[in-house]
Amino acid sequence: MSSNETLMETCNFNLPTMVEGEAFTVDELADDMDGLHLKFLRVKIPAGGALQFEIPGDDPENPDYKKYLEGVILFNHASCAYWLDGEMDDNTAPLCSSVDGKVGIGEPGGTCAVCALNRFGSGENGKGKACKNMRILYLLRDGEYMPLQITLPPTSIKPFNDFYSAVFAARRRGTCGSIVQIGLKRVENGTNTYSVATFRKLYDFSGEELAQVKAYAEVFKEQIKIMLQQRAEDAANRPDDVFEECEGYTMSGDDSSFVISSPGAEIDGDRDVLPA
Repeated sequence: MSSNETLMETCNFNLPTMVEGEAFTVDELADDMDGLHLKFLRVKIPAGGALQFEIPGDDPENPDYKKYLEGVILFNHASCAYWLDGEMDDNTAPLCSSVDGKVGIGEPGGTCAVCALNRFGSGENGKGKACKNMRILYLLRDGEYMPLQITLPPTSIKPFNDFYSAVFAARRRGTCGSIVQIGLKRVENGTNTYSVATFRKLYDFSGEELAQVKAYAEVFKEQIKIMLQQRAEDAANRPDDVFEECEGYTMSGDDSSFVISSPGAEIDGDRDVLPA
């Protein structure tokens, strides 16, 4: 057996599906879900040069730790936020933020491409940017129902851009066309030590596998775009609520599709199994 055949066997990937006898219907979970707004599990690049991802698990006090994350990047998009002191604070809303990296809402707001705070040299001591540029990845892992929402900080955007250019853009492939592995490496820059994301392609989908995962990702992408647009409109009307991460992922009532919902928008998408 060739190494390529071995890799293909180890990289069989299933899109979300209900397993008879193992999953509850939405009607059965109605009371549990009443009043709740489900969120994507959020994963950040760790600080201080750590080489493991922290993933929220069943016990909030004991998250899971993984050296690598593997799956399909269903979609990715830019995001920006500006805090007065230049440091991201999960407990403090930014003065200005953008859900798509194009239009900022808040102070100063406006078009991100021409914003003075989005220029190199505008950061503290004339270094970097005052506005924090980020990239949001939605990574669907094998057999899971909800993708992980991974936030890439500025230091990890270039590695992702280089990876995307070489592995996807150069071959005219979308990110959903391959299984990727995301890891971490430690970088020391003078007195600062931090972690940077690394990227590696594990396996390319082809034929019917590729057709199914493309269809699945396309539905997901369109839903996220609608949700981001709605969030931007809501934030423009409610400036104090501008920095909510993407959320609102639920199961549909007929157990045959997933639903990403936002105020005024709800779309169903088919959920199929890729062939083993």
